[in-house]
Amino acid sequence: MKNFKQLTVGLAVALFFAGATNVFAQADGDLPPNAVAGKCYAKCLIPDQYETVTEQILLKEASSRIEVVPAVYETVSEQLLVKEGYKVLEIVPATFTTVDEQILVKEAGSRLDYVPPVYETVTEQVLVSPATTKWVQGKADRNCLNEDPEKCKVWCLTEVPAQYKTVTKQVLKTPATTRETPIPAEYKTITKAVVQTPASTREREVAAEYKTVTKQVLRSPATTREVEVPAEYSTITSQKLVKTGGFTDWVEVLCEAKVTAAKVREVQEALKTRGYDPGPADNVMGPRTKAALVQFQKDNGLPTGNLNIETLRALGVSGK
Repeated sequence: MKNFKQLTVGLAVALFFAGATNVFAQADGDLPPNAVAGKCYAKCLIPDQYETVTEQILLKEASSRIEVVPAVYETVSEQLLVKEGYKVLEIVPATFTTVDEQILVKEAGSRLDYVPPVYETVTEQVLVSPATTKWVQGKADRNCLNEDPEKCKVWCLTEVPAQYKTVTKQVLKTPATTRETPIPAEYKTITKAVVQTPASTREREVAAEYKTVTKQVLRSPATTREVEVPAEYSTITSQKLVKTGGFTDWVEVLCEAKVTAAKVREVQEALKTRGYDPGPADNVMGPRTKAALVQFQKDNGLPTGNLNIETLRALGVSGK
C-alpha cells in the first residue's frame, strides 16, 4: 500500500512538470545531448538571466562656498589687588609656670618626758615553821614475844619537815627618770605661679588681599575661508539582462522512482524554511506546494516546469 502511494505521488509530479515538455520533445523529435545513463531529463522553461549592477549617478556638481570663521576667545584669570599688606604690633603675654615651695610653720624644739619606774614581780619562799621531829606509834611487832601484843608496839622518831609559804611581791627594777624628746620643725607646701617669660611685643605682617577676575580675551579675529563642496552622487542598483531566456531546454530532473513521499516532504520543509508557503508537510505535491516551488524557481532564476536537480541543489535537498 505504501509503495503504491509513493508511485502515485511520483506519477503526479512527473505528469505535472513534464506534461507540457513532453509535447515539445515529441514535436521536435530531439533528445538531450550528452545524456548520462541512469539519469532523467526533461525540457524546462529557461528564464532570462540578470545580474545586479550598481552605478553612481551625479546629482549635483562639485562647488565651493565662503564660510565665516568666527573669532576665537579665551578665558583668562587675572589677580587684582584689593587691599595692600601692612604690619600690626601684637602683645605677647607673659607666660607663667607653677612651682611648689615649702614654708616653715613651726620651728623644731624638744620636750621633757617623764619615764616611770619599772617593777618586776618576784616570788620567794618564807619559813613558817622550822623542821622538827616527833614520835609516832606504829603497829605491834609481829615478832613480839610478849603475851600482850599491845606491849610489843613500836615507837618511831619521825622528822617533821620545815614549812614554807610562797610570797609574791613587786620589786623595783629601774627607778623613775626623765628623757628629752626632739620635736621636728613643721612645714607647709604651697603652690604659686612664677613668671617664666615676661610679656613682650612682636610685629606681625598682614598679607595683601587679591581678587581673581575672569574675562574673555580675543585670541584670533574672525576670518573667512573657502570650503569645497564635493559633488553629490546617488547609488542606483538595477538588474541588467545578461542572457535572454524564454525558451525551453533539456535539464536533468529527478527520476520518477526517486520522487518519494519522503523527498516531497524534504522539498516542502526546505521551501518553508526559505519563507515560501507549501502548505502542510503532508508528503503530497499538492497545488500549494507546486505554486510555492514555481515561485521559488522564478525568484532564483532557476529552470521552471519540473523538479529539476538545479532546483533541488538551490533548496539544499539531495538529488539521490
